[in-house]
Amino acid sequence: MPYLKSVHFEIEKKRNFPFDIPAIKYSRNLELDKGVNIIVGDNGTGKSTLLESLAFKLNLPLISGYIGEKDGFDAARLLKDCLSFSWYREKISGFFFRAEDFSDFINSVENEKNKLKDSVRELEGEVPKHIIDQMLESQNYRLKQIRQDYGNDMQAYSHGEAYMKIFDLRIKKKGIYLLDEPEAALSPTRQIALIASISALSLQEDVQFIIATHSPILMAIPNAKIFEITEDSMEVVAYEDTSHYRITKSFLNNPETYLRYFK
Repeated sequence: MPYLKSVHFEIEKKRNFPFDIPAIKYSRNLELDKGVNIIVGDNGTGKSTLLESLAFKLNLPLISGYIGEKDGFDAARLLKDCLSFSWYREKISGFFFRAEDFSDFINSVENEKNKLKDSVRELEGEVPKHIIDQMLESQNYRLKQIRQDYGNDMQAYSHGEAYMKIFDLRIKKKGIYLLDEPEAALSPTRQIALIASISALSLQEDVQFIIATHSPILMAIPNAKIFEITEDSMEVVAYEDTSHYRITKSFLNNPETYLRYFK
């Protein structure tokens, strides 16, 4: 049995952004009641804003810290008081995956490392290098933690490898997991690997996924409930009825039909 039964935005009519975007406007008693729930729709329909709002209300962790403690997420902050949940069984633990967070986190850690190195530069020549290195390592806990989790050569990971590594490390406990466009980091082969991982985890009945995606591959996760957002509605649809599937299939069956105008 999943944790969340439904989410509900109580929005007054004729309000401006972010209250008027389709993903928010049509999320009244939205039944996210399956082990895997997938949100699809064109750019600008508000998929990411919806996931950010859920994560903010649940105060889920990102790769570094909790979303409620982070700067940004302005739309989610505005929407928080309009959002309510209905539960099968309440569970606040989980994780919010965004493909861009890993590289941002690595860069921030490396920047901190460089700042620390500058701060002890005056000791160079007076203190052995290995002592300075130990000082830097002991001061930078986040760097130590990443090396423990991901190894010494952090920059060697591709985005896809990093994403799958984080996925394997973070989803070990029961909880609710939000994935925002994970295909941005994954090749088709790794998307299929992610499907295998999610499918196996969802069979445990102690993990619930809510995924925003443009990928027709990820939309094929077995037994997933798919919501398609348009400018006029948000409806539950079958996999093969999504516009993403139909357009992709049509293109792959006859790409020349689409490309002949660009030659």
